[in-house]
Amino acid sequence: MTISIGNDHAGPDYKEAIVEHLKSKNITVKNYGTDTLDSVDYPDFVHPVAKDVNDGKVDFGILICGSANGVAMTANKYPNVRAGICWMSEITELTRQHNNANIICIPARYTAIPQVLKMVDTFLNTKFEGGRHQNRVDKIPMSC
Repeated sequence: MTISIGNDHAGPDYKEAIVEHLKSKNITVKNYGTDTLDSVDYPDFVHPVAKDVNDGKVDFGILICGSANGVAMTANKYPNVRAGICWMSEITELTRQHNNANIICIPARYTAIPQVLKMVDTFLNTKFEGGRHQNRVDKIPMSC
């Protein structure tokens, strides 16, 4: 499994913990995030992750910023991306089961690292239910 991860200045410590956690499970990680607390523009770190997911170059993406809203808005501009904001494991499970999310967006300012590691595991281990949810997911992309 290969995961792309990106973050802005709100999440370097979260990213570091997630990357170590994933590598301990022999998961390959493509790291696009910043490693400092210096202010940066989150879209610069979202686009490479979203492009990897959109183009099928990785299995999933992980994005981290203060509220997760900016990274989710940016990632969801890509036609094959379904990025969901998750702040607890139950939401994480539902975003995979019902929405077939392929990017988890984590709000660093509203979560704790142990909680986030559990959410990442939940995200990666939860399967899409399909069925009635597939029809809904099929209606997500814009058709102009």
